[in-house]
Amino acid sequence: MNLTVPTGRYSVGALTFALGAVAALGQAPWSLWWLSLSAFCGVFVVLSEVQNWRRAAWTGWSTGAGYFAVALFWIVEPFLVDIGRHGWMAPFALFLMAGGFAVFWGLAFGVAHRIGGTSRQVFCAVIALTGAELLRGVILTGFPWAMIGHVWIGHPVMQLAGLGGAGLLSLLLLGLAAFPVIARRPWAGCIAAAAVLAAAWGYGVQVLKGSDVAATDKLVRLVQPNAAQHLKWDPNYAGLFFSRQLAMTAEPSDSPLGLIVWPETSVTTLLDRAAEPVAAIAQAAGGVPVVFGANDLVEDSYRNSLAVLDGSGVLADIYHKHHLVPFGEYVPLGEVMGWLGIRGMAARDGGGFAPGPGARLLEIEGMGRALPLICYELIFPRHLRTSERPDFIVQITNDAWFGNISGPYQHLAQARLRAVEQGLPLVRAANTGVSAAIDPLGRIIRQTPLNEAGYLDAVLPKALPPTLYARMGDWPLALLLGVLLFAPIAARRRNLD
Repeated sequence: MNLTVPTGRYSVGALTFALGAVAALGQAPWSLWWLSLSAFCGVFVVLSEVQNWRRAAWTGWSTGAGYFAVALFWIVEPFLVDIGRHGWMAPFALFLMAGGFAVFWGLAFGVAHRIGGTSRQVFCAVIALTGAELLRGVILTGFPWAMIGHVWIGHPVMQLAGLGGAGLLSLLLLGLAAFPVIARRPWAGCIAAAAVLAAAWGYGVQVLKGSDVAATDKLVRLVQPNAAQHLKWDPNYAGLFFSRQLAMTAEPSDSPLGLIVWPETSVTTLLDRAAEPVAAIAQAAGGVPVVFGANDLVEDSYRNSLAVLDGSGVLADIYHKHHLVPFGEYVPLGEVMGWLGIRGMAARDGGGFAPGPGARLLEIEGMGRALPLICYELIFPRHLRTSERPDFIVQITNDAWFGNISGPYQHLAQARLRAVEQGLPLVRAANTGVSAAIDPLGRIIRQTPLNEAGYLDAVLPKALPPTLYARMGDWPLALLLGVLLFAPIAARRRNLD
C-alpha cells in the first residue's frame, strides 16, 4: 500500500501513539469496533514501512502506550479516594501501567519483524500481538483488562468467544485490520476483510437465534446500596448503608425469591464478630438464602470473603478470594513497600489480605451450584474453568473504586464476555457500579443504573451446554498461533536452502 509515512523515530512514535489512542476508544461503553479496526489498519500501514526490528518494537510500544493510556485512564480513580494518602501515586500508576503493558506490544512487533522481515512483518505482527495479549493475562499474575477483542462485546461477533475466548476476538480484529495492508491490491484486501467480518457476524446472529435459553423458576434479587468509597467505612455512614440493604432485602416480590445477593464487603464487621448483623440479614430475608461480602480472619490473616447464609439464618459456607489485586489488596514485597509508606488501598486491616485456596463451587440451597467470584477475579477466564460445571456464576463487586466514566462499564462488559465463554448465566451485585443479571449469551436481562441505590429481581436463565472454550480454554488458539508464527520461519529457511 502506498502511503507517505513520517520519517524519524519520534514522528513515527507520535503517529502510532495517536492511532493507539483512537483504537482505545473501542473500549468505551459504546464499543466503537469500526474505529478500532480503522486505527489498527493505520498502525499496520506504519509498520509495513519499518525497516528494522528496533523501529518495529518502538512502533509497537508507542502504539500500546497510547492505547493503554486511554483505555485504562480510570486507573487513577482508586488513588483519589484517599487523595492525601494515595493521590501522589495516581500519575505514576497510569504511566507505569500504560508503559508496562505496552512492552508486550513492543516485543510482539519486534519479534514480528525478526521473524517475518519487511515483507511478512504485518502478518507476523497479527499473530504475535494476539499471543502477547494472551500472555498479558497470565504473566506476573496477569491483567487481561482492555484486550483488543473486547471491542466486539455487545455485538453478534462476541459469540465467537464461546469458541476461542477473548483471544479469538482479538485475532479477528487484528486480522481484519491487516487484510488491506498485506494484500497485493488494497481493494481486494478490503473485500476479503468484509467477507470474513460478514461470516463472523452471521455466525453470531445464528447463535443468538438458534440457542434456546430457557428460564428457571428461580428468582434472584440483586441489592445495590450505592455507598461512595470514601464513606463506605465511615462509622457515621456504615450503619446507614447497612440499613438501606436490609430495607431492600425485606421488600416484597411478585414471586417467591430463591436468592438475594449483596455486594462485596457489604457487611463491614469481621465475620467472626458479625452475629448481630447476620441475624438482621436473616430476619430481613425471611427464609431466603443470602450471599453477601465481608472480611474474614483466618489463621491471623485477613481474607476478602463471600459468605452464604442459608434459609434458616446459618452461615452455610464461606469462599475466600484467591486472586488479589496487586497494590490494592496486597503489596508485592510488602515489608519493603510498607517501610516506604506504600500500602494496599483496600487493605484496611493489618498489612493486607491473604489469598484463599482457589476457585471452587458453592452449593446454595434451592439454587444449585454457583461459581463465586469477587470483583477482580472475574476478568480472568481461567478462574471460571472448574473441574465441575456450575449452574450459574455469582459475582460480588465494589465498582466504586473504578470511577464514573469507563471503568464500571468495562467491568460489566467483561462479565458479559465471561457468560458467553462459559455458556452460563451470571448475576452480579455491585456496591455501586452496574448490578446486572446476564444470560448465557451475554445479553443483559436487567440492570441497575450507575451510582443509584436500588435493587432488581430477575429470573435466572438455565445454563447452555458447555462451550468449546469452557472445555479447552486458550490452548487451541495458542497452538494455532504457534503454528502460524512458525510458518514464516520455515518459509525463510526453505528459501535459504
